[in-house]
Amino acid sequence: MRSAKDFFRPLAVGAPAPPHEVPFRPSRMIHFFDPGNEKLAAKVPALVPQVDVLLGNLEDAVPADRKEAARTGLIRIARGTDFGATQLWTRVNSLDSPWALDDLLTLVTEIGDKLDVVMVPKVEGAQDIHYVDRLLAQLEARAIRDGLPLRRPILVHAILETASGVANVEEIAGASPRMQGISLGPADLAASRRMKTTRVGGGHPGYLVRADPGPGDGPRATFQQDLWHYTIARMVDACAAHGILPYYGPFGDIQDVTACEDQFRNAFLLGCVGAWSLHPAQIAVAKRVFSPDPHDVAWARRVIDAVGEGGGAVLIDGKMQDDATYKQCLVVAGLADALAARDPELAAAYAAASKEAAR
Repeated sequence: MRSAKDFFRPLAVGAPAPPHEVPFRPSRMIHFFDPGNEKLAAKVPALVPQVDVLLGNLEDAVPADRKEAARTGLIRIARGTDFGATQLWTRVNSLDSPWALDDLLTLVTEIGDKLDVVMVPKVEGAQDIHYVDRLLAQLEARAIRDGLPLRRPILVHAILETASGVANVEEIAGASPRMQGISLGPADLAASRRMKTTRVGGGHPGYLVRADPGPGDGPRATFQQDLWHYTIARMVDACAAHGILPYYGPFGDIQDVTACEDQFRNAFLLGCVGAWSLHPAQIAVAKRVFSPDPHDVAWARRVIDAVGEGGGAVLIDGKMQDDATYKQCLVVAGLADALAARDPELAAAYAAASKEAAR
């Protein structure tokens, strides 16, 4: 058994020390783009100020004959773009593919100083994270030796896309200090589970509950249920237990922004910090949903001020608040502070709501 003391030592001589705590940076939307598509690549500079995370996708959406072009395109974009406070991620190909090793070998040594996170698809257990962890350390050490100004370790993000991955989600979340977070991958997960849906995320009209019969023969109300509630809740618990971040994945119906917003909000309320955006229309949805409402932030700050750390129960507007609600409000206010530091419009909205609540 590996000693706990060794957990935060580099896995290769000359590699950066692993982080002791995952830095929280706003990541309300992880916006995917194909770096091998010149038309989409040309839009990257305009996207940078709009999103929290830009992700160069090398995996499923890229055909086999364009894998190398996508990888080369990501290197060119990373070198030629000023990302400012926006994070640059990549989703590499699955570890059982013929491209994954070259993805990591090339990207870490060429643009490891620009990459914040490597997203690993179809993670089935801790063994997959251990493999990537060691390889990243070796490649980081090589990059530093060759003069790349790499000052911090590249983090790892796992996608839950198989039944085995969900069954092992707790050990995946705690497999490495590099673990940044986990995303739900509903399409591949549905196939792995043999679920009878061909939708990418979201609900299904056949997955419902029906009201009991009433008097007469009138129609009985039905209520569509959430296919992903169990998986998201389990993923959130695993991430919270290990100090990493949970995300909803893709919502495939680009035109149905209403259902997309509903699904994102369910995930937000359950504890997710962000979701994937596959189209610019979803950027605004994710920004709106994963930013706390200004009135909720103002209320949270009122509770924090009234209860205080270690305080007892108090009544605010006729509602009982105590240490438990104080802790809940710290989550909301802390997220608002982090987002306000990046988003001037949100900062102004939060300040105005707090000022109004104080009157």
